[in-house]
Amino acid sequence: MPYKKQNIDYIFEDEDIIVLSKPAGILTIPDRYDKNALNLRHILTEKYGQIFVVHRLDRDTSGIMLFAKNADSHRNLSMQFEALAVKKVYHCIVSGAVINDEMEIDIPLMTDPNDRGKTIPSVRGKSSLTIMRIIKRYRSASLVKCLLITGRHHQIRAHLAAIGHPMLVDPMYGKSDCFKLSMIKRKYNLQKNTTEIPLISRVSMHSKDIGFKHPSSNEEVEYSCDYPKDIEATIQVLDKYSSIS
Repeated sequence: MPYKKQNIDYIFEDEDIIVLSKPAGILTIPDRYDKNALNLRHILTEKYGQIFVVHRLDRDTSGIMLFAKNADSHRNLSMQFEALAVKKVYHCIVSGAVINDEMEIDIPLMTDPNDRGKTIPSVRGKSSLTIMRIIKRYRSASLVKCLLITGRHHQIRAHLAAIGHPMLVDPMYGKSDCFKLSMIKRKYNLQKNTTEIPLISRVSMHSKDIGFKHPSSNEEVEYSCDYPKDIEATIQVLDKYSSIS
């Protein structure tokens, strides 16, 4: 399948690394069952001939990603990830007004024995730490940033759900598979014979910042990427209709 026409926002590139902004809906690596599903490894391999995956984002998560262009850089960056030396910051729109300005969510996590694709809190789980800080509170939601210390499967989603603030949109850990203007705007009137289009219909989480040591220069570097349109639109609607005066 040709992927060359995909519009990927490249943030930084040199002879060792590529930093880009992944759109929601694209896999990081090929799906084990659907080999033709759109994924970044195939897109980048078509462009560069060789690419090394350093970390992953879920299909529904948008945001900043790092790839290596050679084996030495891949080895160096992989060691930084394993040593928990990479700074990873996510911005999330969650349900409800979060009370605390900052919170360390130190809850062990494990794979749900009844659903291998889901992660649950458990005393038998692996140590997991997320630092959450408030960006803005609304009447019905909050915009928070999460510093991922460990990197468990679905860690942020599971941690935020565990403290009573699941993602605003998250059918697995929350209660909603989309967010619409009618959910928040009073006296919302939909025109006859029309269907309301959701503002966002995927997990309301965005990988915002990444920081690490450059594999060649050993210099501390940090990169950031803007919100995609669905996250931006949701925040604008919350600002207009759910602000705390």
